[in-house]
Amino acid sequence: MPIVVRIDVELAKRKMSVGEFAEKVGLTPANVAVLKNGRAKAVRFSTLEAMCRVLQCQPGDLLEWVDEEEPPT
Repeated sequence: MPIVVRIDVELAKRKMSVGEFAEKVGLTPANVAVLKNGRAKAVRFSTLEAMCRVLQCQPGDLLEWVDEEEPPT
């Protein structure tokens, strides 16, 4: 998938557990796992806003577009 979710990186930077993050954002740990593992088909803006508020980051810190056509360097 060309959109890569970087929640795990931001959680590691803050030494925050998935459970703590899920509670603060208002998601279940299972739904956070779906997001982290790139299995989500969509993310509500309200959820993205809550994640950014909890992690004090920008949406681009959590989501990255990767061109699948271009070979890795």
